[in-house]
Amino acid sequence: MSNFLYYHDHKGVNSNSIFKSTLFQGSQLLVGLNCLEPGQIQNTHVHSEQDKFYFVLEGKGQFVVGKETREASAGCTVWAAAGVPHGVTNDTQLPLILLVGIAPPPT
Repeated sequence: MSNFLYYHDHKGVNSNSIFKSTLFQGSQLLVGLNCLEPGQIQNTHVHSEQDKFYFVLEGKGQFVVGKETREASAGCTVWAAAGVPHGVTNDTQLPLILLVGIAPPPT
């Protein structure tokens, strides 16, 4: 695996669910790409022992972190500490492309 990746080479579409591509996975960190088509939702969920971030590369969406819901667009980073419920909805007509990091990665 290369130490240098262009996210454009890893984008994809899945009409039935969110398209996910793992860019890197080590013992301390997982970095991936999540691609949400218009109307797709990543339901609110919790990683009890893992911190997570979303960095919006393209588009915009509605993000839930704990009791807060906010719109985030390209250039924004959204953080969810371990144990905090989080999720995202693409309520626009354009794709939403997210760089996602989870530390430590799921086992």
